[in-house]
Amino acid sequence: MAVFEQLVLSFIPLFVAMDAIGTLPFLLSLTEDMTTLQRTRAVRYALITALALGLGFIALGKGVFWLLGITVADFLVAGGLILLVLAINYLVRGRFIELAVAAERETVGVVPLGTPLIVGPAVLTTLLLLIGEYNIFLVLGAFIVNIAIAWLAFAQANRIARFLGAGGLSAVSKIMSLLLAAIAIKMIREGIMGILAV
Repeated sequence: MAVFEQLVLSFIPLFVAMDAIGTLPFLLSLTEDMTTLQRTRAVRYALITALALGLGFIALGKGVFWLLGITVADFLVAGGLILLVLAINYLVRGRFIELAVAAERETVGVVPLGTPLIVGPAVLTTLLLLIGEYNIFLVLGAFIVNIAIAWLAFAQANRIARFLGAGGLSAVSKIMSLLLAAIAIKMIREGIMGILAV
């Protein structure tokens, strides 16, 4: 198979699984009460986390999962529970997380933005399948290109936040919290079905 063809066939499923454009509203929701600088740092942490997790998984994923006895289904349930707790917290208390210190606020870039929203079970499963089928360096290249696309999309977050204003961000946050809860339930359901299928 041609190198370019393998690269494209690696890129497309990762692009769909990562869904950077679809994650952008969640980024805005999770960072609605942050300053421009804090949001920029949160985005940086999110992308560094996503990149490190993806690279680590490409290098060690199968071995670590085997060593710890973790399956992809287990990872789906764990990621789904994290997202569900965040969504319920927003619906009940009006915010995803309660973090008063600026440095702590920016850690939303690590969890839940970096993982499981940018690089979560879907991306990790896709990577696992791709490295078993295509050249690992081409899969690595496709993953890095997708991280770059996510960075380009998230770089617009401050501009979009200014355009929407406080009221617009609040409205987007309420809608996204419901969608986040639905995505969480879907992840948990798929994980449980995977566990029961074993």
